[in-house]
Amino acid sequence: MTDDRYLKRTIVKEVISSRYLPEGTRELRVYLPPGYNELLSYPVVYCQDGEDFFNFGRIATIANQLILDEGVEPFLIVGVDVDKKKRSAEYTPDGQLFAGYTAFFAEELISFIENKYPARREADQRILAGDSLGGTVSLHLALAYPELFRQVISLSGAFYLRSRSLASQETDLSKLELYMIVGLQETNYETDTGVYDFVDINREMKSILEQKGARIHYGEHEGRHVWGFWQKFIPAALKTFLQIEA
Repeated sequence: MTDDRYLKRTIVKEVISSRYLPEGTRELRVYLPPGYNELLSYPVVYCQDGEDFFNFGRIATIANQLILDEGVEPFLIVGVDVDKKKRSAEYTPDGQLFAGYTAFFAEELISFIENKYPARREADQRILAGDSLGGTVSLHLALAYPELFRQVISLSGAFYLRSRSLASQETDLSKLELYMIVGLQETNYETDTGVYDFVDINREMKSILEQKGARIHYGEHEGRHVWGFWQKFIPAALKTFLQIEA
């Protein structure tokens, strides 16, 4: 049975204006940890597919449990919503809306959050998280803006050929750290652009990134390309990058 304390979540809805997004705005959800105090400062987890991370990943409930019972330092979560019809165009590096979305994320979203909430401003206090193509765009944000992002959670990242090619062109990724998982039953996953072996493409991306000096926490587990699989690993992913208080 879920402890009722985990379900007492504070989630603030926000709307941010953008000069980079065609629609001009984007909806956000911001999780505030138990004991939230504006006089303190907090690391921040930035989630692609924000609505899914909260509804299907249950990340706010998981955060409460980690903070209240496991001594994880309190942190903020920012879920960035996405129109599923535009998701591929925004999240893939050859997508028509990719440049605008990544510029919005790095140049507008971060400053919006850090000016409105007591968020820490160091690169190692910002964590990017995403599932499938959300893992893809999170990695590319870290590659494009290394001064802003150094830590990435990738749940079954959709690292198609273009992503692997771009990563191969990097020279020094020694400051980059990733938590990567993939399901062993994802070897024949059908997408809108074809059928892919996600185990193979994640193994290849891991190898590419390690050759460039990145630190990888990698795991292959029994599971499919669904939130029921990813949700199980969110606690371990968060604890990889967040401090445990004494």
